[in-house]
Amino acid sequence: MKGNSKFLQDFFSLLSKTSLMTFFAFILFFSTTFSHNISSQEFDIAKGKSLFNANCASCHKLNKKLIGPALRGVSAKYEKDWLYSWIKNSAAMIKSGDEQAVAIYEEYNKVAMNAFPQLSNEDIDNILAYTDYVPPKPVAPVSGAPVSESSGSSSTNDLILILLSFVLAVLVILLVLINKTLKNIIPQKAVAIDDAKNIKKRIPIWKAFIQNQFLVLVSVVILLLSSAYFAYGYMLQVGVDQGYMPIQPIHYSHKIHAGANQIECQYCHSSAKKSKHSGIPSLNVCMNCHENIADYNGEEDLEKGYTKEFYTNEIKKLYKAVGWDENSQSYTGDTEPVKWVRIHNLPDFVYFNHAQHVTVAGVDCQKCHGPVEEMEILYQHSPLTMGWCINCHRETNIKVKDNEYYTKIHEELSKKYGVEELTAAQMGGLECGKCHY
Repeated sequence: MKGNSKFLQDFFSLLSKTSLMTFFAFILFFSTTFSHNISSQEFDIAKGKSLFNANCASCHKLNKKLIGPALRGVSAKYEKDWLYSWIKNSAAMIKSGDEQAVAIYEEYNKVAMNAFPQLSNEDIDNILAYTDYVPPKPVAPVSGAPVSESSGSSSTNDLILILLSFVLAVLVILLVLINKTLKNIIPQKAVAIDDAKNIKKRIPIWKAFIQNQFLVLVSVVILLLSSAYFAYGYMLQVGVDQGYMPIQPIHYSHKIHAGANQIECQYCHSSAKKSKHSGIPSLNVCMNCHENIADYNGEEDLEKGYTKEFYTNEIKKLYKAVGWDENSQSYTGDTEPVKWVRIHNLPDFVYFNHAQHVTVAGVDCQKCHGPVEEMEILYQHSPLTMGWCINCHRETNIKVKDNEYYTKIHEELSKKYGVEELTAAQMGGLECGKCHY
């Protein structure tokens, strides 16, 4: 009985210890998970970034002064409750005579800050978490440690290289042995090798070619025809600048602006709607955005194609040209012209109207200029030759629907040609006077 009781005591003792350990493990797991959820709710950096871009980015930057102060580390400068009140209603705090509020108001030329009563305290906490967040520096990989899957492929390539080297070595040995064997067999079999004197002398190829008059005549005809063909092809390229890609004084990436940021072509080239020319955008159009966009934001900008050198070099050139002082956020009046290099240039005897094609005909810019949104450096995509224009007029149907310009004469010409849709050629697009007058 004593043995049984001792066994039961040990068993229940072990059971209680196991239960206690399990309980503490559960508590630890629950507290860790709970604290993680709380911290993630309190410090949602991704949500804070989204709120910052939507409400704050037009007046504030993280690392430099814009219309308002830089917001990096702002939570360390002011109390949390004060920031709640200031962000939700700054005007009321200034009116109440709060010293910090009045000091900020006077420092920034008495420019009133917008009120954001729709932001909750949690939203403001997320914004502050984003402004305080400093991305960690990338850790250099330890030498000898596997970095990625590429290391596995590298070892596989090394193994294949070793096997190929071994096979090559075996082949070399075999060739040496075969050569040695053949040298031993030839004297035994008394294989005779013809001397050079016994080789029959042959007529040189060039002499045989000259003696054959038919081959000479055919060769001359082929030479003349090929020369004429290549000369004609070369003449056709005179004045054709397809692929022309000059270096501009300020690097402007259509891939970033029209591609990544999806800026409409006619936002910059607004005269294409109403004028013969598409026009070169004035620099104040650039400054509509780049008064605020001047900072390098690391990986976010690298994904769009921006680099640090792009900001430090190219945007500085823009600021110098327009006379923009980043520190005072104002124009100095000291400007310089930007000598852009023209890319698309038609001969003087050719008339081309952008408004007729863009506004009236509804032709997309990419039809002539190619996939501009994919071009880091802009180049001439199409040949812009007379034949290229004529083929386009022959193949392109007129968009008659909701187009009062063509509605009146469409019915008559449709009956004349016996078709439902009219091409630009059938509308007079092949007449010489349309482009040459």
